[in-house]
Amino acid sequence: MENNNNNPRAAEAQPVQAEAGGTEGSNAAGAGPKAGPPPGKGRPGGKNGPPKVRPVATPVRMRRRHWGVLLSFVLFVLAPLGAVTGYMYWVAEDQYASTTGFTVRQEEGASATELMGGLAALTGTSSSPDGDVLYEFIRSQQIVRRIDEQLDLRTYYATRWGSDPAFALWPDATIEDLHWFWERAVRVSYDQASGLTELEVLAFDPEMAQRVAQAVVDASQIMVNELNAGARQDAIRYAAADLEDALARLLRARQEMTSFRTRTQIVDLEADLQARMGVMGNLQQTLAQELIAFDELQQSTRSTDPRLTQAQRRIEVIRSRIAEERAGIAATEVLGTGEDYPTLMAEFEGLLVQREFAESSYRAALTAYDAAQTNAVRQSRYLATYIPPTLAESPQYPRRNMIIGTAFLLLILGWGILVLVYYSIRDRG
Repeated sequence: MENNNNNPRAAEAQPVQAEAGGTEGSNAAGAGPKAGPPPGKGRPGGKNGPPKVRPVATPVRMRRRHWGVLLSFVLFVLAPLGAVTGYMYWVAEDQYASTTGFTVRQEEGASATELMGGLAALTGTSSSPDGDVLYEFIRSQQIVRRIDEQLDLRTYYATRWGSDPAFALWPDATIEDLHWFWERAVRVSYDQASGLTELEVLAFDPEMAQRVAQAVVDASQIMVNELNAGARQDAIRYAAADLEDALARLLRARQEMTSFRTRTQIVDLEADLQARMGVMGNLQQTLAQELIAFDELQQSTRSTDPRLTQAQRRIEVIRSRIAEERAGIAATEVLGTGEDYPTLMAEFEGLLVQREFAESSYRAALTAYDAAQTNAVRQSRYLATYIPPTLAESPQYPRRNMIIGTAFLLLILGWGILVLVYYSIRDRG
């Protein structure tokens, strides 16, 4: 207890009451030694004096780091933003936009492939690969070179380099540089589901923008015509090759049939066989008549009648003749060829099938060749322009407010990151 009373920290930790009359002190004394602190300890007017009070916070003052943050905001945000704003409103040249829209159309057809292409369009896939080809062509270096030769794009877009270097092409630009700048001056949007292509061309005057847009449309039409020409040439070449093969197959089949007829000395094996079968049929009919007559005669006469003997002899002769005809049809050798009729018949039927197939193939190839030649004289693909190149009356570019707003967001974001990094390093240090 003596040590605790002499410890200033223990005295500060005990409660202090300042009520008049000392009522609290008397109650604490009656409650026992645990009810309160010893007399004179931790009370107003005691040896320790009043309780310690923390000093009041002083007013906030701008320190050196605060001035540094403010200076960085001015240097990294306000100054660049002011430069961008001044450039956009007092330096940047006005730009005019010319808009056009077109699509690649194919003539209507009823083929199964075209019907499946329409089904693919309903399911959201591209049904016209020509539109994809045209989209890549408009963004290619080939069309840039072609239009540059027509309109001298490098000279035109480089004339504003001295007054507006941010939106102009630098002098002495190569074709690769012009192709890079083409992505900024010509904006292409293509919808694969519908096959529609929209084009927006930017230039420093409306007439030039319209001329460039029209040049793109003309170059696209030439590209479509080249696709047509290539498709027509391929179709005619393939059809002619198929026709040539079918004709050679037909000539070969007919030559084999002629060789067979020359070897067997039979013009038509089926006709020859039918003739032989006709003879056998007549013999069979005659035999049936003789058998009927013999039965009638046998029933009406005696067995010793000589007419029965004659009738029986005729029946035997007819049967012998039928047997000879049958043996002749199935003979081992026909006309000295060493081949029988069944073998010749199988060979003849094979040659006949080959000739019929060759004839049908030739007719189909000839029809396809005629159709290819007919399609060659008409245009199966063409460029349908649904929005002609427009002529602007007022400049729409550059989008000054959007560019300034974007620059402000990027600058404030970058400045905020730098400040956070600085304070993080400062706290760790």
